[in-house]
Amino acid sequence: MPRRFVDRSITLCNNVVSDPPFMRPEITYQNHQDTAPELDVFFPGVTAEGTPDGAGFAASEWIRLTTHNGTHLDAPYHFPPTMDAAQGEPRRTITIDEVPLEWCFQPGVKLDFRHFPDGHAVTARDVENELVRIGHTLKPLDIVVVNTAAGAALGQPDLLGKGCGMGYEATMYLTSRGVRVTGTDAWSWDAPFSHTAQKVKETGDTSLIWEGHKAGRDIGYCHLEKMHNLEALPPHGFTISCFPHKIKGASAGWTRAVAIIDED
Repeated sequence: MPRRFVDRSITLCNNVVSDPPFMRPEITYQNHQDTAPELDVFFPGVTAEGTPDGAGFAASEWIRLTTHNGTHLDAPYHFPPTMDAAQGEPRRTITIDEVPLEWCFQPGVKLDFRHFPDGHAVTARDVENELVRIGHTLKPLDIVVVNTAAGAALGQPDLLGKGCGMGYEATMYLTSRGVRVTGTDAWSWDAPFSHTAQKVKETGDTSLIWEGHKAGRDIGYCHLEKMHNLEALPPHGFTISCFPHKIKGASAGWTRAVAIIDED
């Protein structure tokens, strides 16, 4: 059976709005001519002129970034210091190098929430209604990704304020059914911070801050952020691969998130 591999990751690059200004990545490129003087380090006496191409090698891209730049997988450690309180005694949250690999290669399910207004905090009822609409019953370890209005705003100045986010109850609805990896095409799993800040100002309720993230206190889970082109996926019937980079003790790891679709 043929398979189609569909990239669900954004491209890590300069000059595209994908993060707040203070945490955007910076990439410095070195081409074949830039690295020509380095030939002598490895092969004493050899210059670019003495090679078949008359050049060095394009092998040194210097990158300044955080583990949360680009499409990445957040570890439970990113959320609270302990997890799984709802399943017994709370335990230390795991870091990205400790995330079970079996969590990261599983059947995918897409929830289409593009119709919700910017700043909407998705509820458990919203999730349940969407699952009924697409005719899917969640299974343990399904990877559930959320298509929001933010997906079409990549690179635009208002990206950080676009799309809905997943509230506490919505997140718990998923994790209590065995989901351990989720994803979104928005900047954050939670509703955009600018909208949440306004709600906190109006109500004084600080529990609204990062409520989806903080659901990890009760059941530990991971989520993918800044996925791309989720609208091209069917509601289900595909597999997601999202193995994170193995960074000791880190709160997240970059990933090349890919949807794998079996075709007749």
